Amino acid sequence: MPPLAPQSRSVRPRLAGWLAAFCGLSVVWGALPAAAQGKLEAQYEASLSGIPVGKGGWNIDIQDDVFSAAAAGGTTGLLKSFTGGSGTGASQGRVVNGALVATGYQASTTTSKKTEEIRITLDKGNVKDFAILPEPPVDPDRIVVTDAHRRGVWDPMTASLLRVPGNGDPVTPEACHNSAPVFDGRMRYDLKLDFKRMESVKAEKGYHGPVVVCSLYFVPVAGYIPDRPVIKYLAAQRHIEIAFAPVAGTRILVPFWLKVPTPLGPAMLEATSFITTAQPPRVAKTQ
Repeated sequence: MPPLAPQSRSVRPRLAGWLAAFCGLSVVWGALPAAAQGKLEAQYEASLSGIPVGKGGWNIDIQDDVFSAAAAGGTTGLLKSFTGGSGTGASQGRVVNGALVATGYQASTTTSKKTEEIRITLDKGNVKDFAILPEPPVDPDRIVVTDAHRRGVWDPMTASLLRVPGNGDPVTPEACHNSAPVFDGRMRYDLKLDFKRMESVKAEKGYHGPVVVCSLYFVPVAGYIPDRPVIKYLAAQRHIEIAFAPVAGTRILVPFWLKVPTPLGPAMLEATSFITTAQPPRVAKTQ
């Protein structure tokens, strides 16, 4: 999902931990029908206890043989006055036999103190290469990510697309019967979904219709510090909810809103504009 800006050290455990930790965390499984093509142009707003703290945009383009996704966001309002920053993320890859196969992921976060970049190269779900620039110092308390942890994973951006198999309406309870492994360049974690309920939504601009609401569970695996309070809190949390809406012309669902209970009040990331269009399949040229 659209990234929020990184926070200063003084507020990172309180805001980035409870809100930004889940921007970009959702899951994709399975394959697309070979002819499925569609686009999404969306805008999101983030709030904490009803107070606006960030805005972001997200564009997704699924063609018959390639796909791409890109997001950008930043802090707003009171939060921007003392910890302004911005972030971007992008993923791209191929559609092979109907399946989304990511080949690359890039992310960048900028604050008044520094800029950090993350780059991941993938091959059929396995991490070929990755880097964090500048390279962070080694923390002996952080659980080591092994080569095995970087096999059979999704990057965070591609992992924001939820595939629903079948031929009927993709917005169904079955969409929540899923889980997936994710590697974000620093941390390896699992995301698990369970069906919660069906709802209807109406964006200020664009989509209005049904969404499927899932419970979202965060399971850290490696690359994290076990004693960090935010990790303990999120791993124990059983009341995180995420609502998925469809991308026209495909069987892909993407997050419409995300709700995370925090000690500072409810954190919310919600689409204000959600414009999605089906794309006609390309017609082969005749000689």
